[in-house]
Amino acid sequence: MSWRQLLLSPWQSYRFNKMTIRNTIHHIQSSINALYDEREATSIARMVVQHHLGIDLSQLVVRYDEECCIEGLEQIISDLQQGRPVQYILGEAEFCELRLGVGEGVLIPRPETEELVYNVVQHAKPNSRILDVGTGSGAIAIALAYNLPEAEVVAVDISPRALAIAKRNAESVGVNVNFVEADALGDLTSLGEFDVIVSNPPYIPQSDISEMRANVVDYEPHNALFVPDDDALCFYRSIAENASKMLSDEGSLWFEIYEAYGAEVCAEIRRCGFTRCEVLKDANEKDRVVWATR
Repeated sequence: MSWRQLLLSPWQSYRFNKMTIRNTIHHIQSSINALYDEREATSIARMVVQHHLGIDLSQLVVRYDEECCIEGLEQIISDLQQGRPVQYILGEAEFCELRLGVGEGVLIPRPETEELVYNVVQHAKPNSRILDVGTGSGAIAIALAYNLPEAEVVAVDISPRALAIAKRNAESVGVNVNFVEADALGDLTSLGEFDVIVSNPPYIPQSDISEMRANVVDYEPHNALFVPDDDALCFYRSIAENASKMLSDEGSLWFEIYEAYGAEVCAEIRRCGFTRCEVLKDANEKDRVVWATR
């Protein structure tokens, strides 16, 4: 190595020699370590590389030492350093092994919500009529339609922007979902009878905002995340009241919940006439899913 290369930064040295996938991942990861722990930073770096090269994780691993050139990489890193979520930068998120489009103003689907979907799939009849309340990017509705192809799926959201993205996602995946503009806090009974009603409503207390990371608070839509401290269960109450009038006799109601709300959500659901209510834990052993039947 020449004296000039010894004076270069590691990234400049990579550029001076051969740029590889391994080098690129390391550069992205080391550039965002101040915001994310090493594991999450590495995951984000891999997502960027996989997206731009059009490869999956297994292909990435066996091609680490191949040359790699990502146009606009330094701008991507700059956006990441400012806290902008990688899913918004790439314009997509993975959910239940499906790639869905996302953008500012639409909540990024989380792994915890995948567990909600898988529970519904395991319990629902193949030809169920399903309603997803507060669909956002359409993640839950589309994943259910994909995994239950005989089901009729309806999805509602108050945001026209979210519904536009959800419709594009359904077309991209190749599933049929009926999207309707409606308010989760309003009367939904005109939509008819359903065998399954499912929702991942806003549930984080506003008092938690100060404890959350900037990549969430500064970029994701607050109306899809936060609820007033003095009425944190407003969405659960409204959806359960609608469900009590809209579910078929053997129908079921499914919610993703804030981990501290299990007992309170079940109490609200029982007040709406449901006789059975159960709290399920997620992969991290936190209360995450509530389901109920009459």
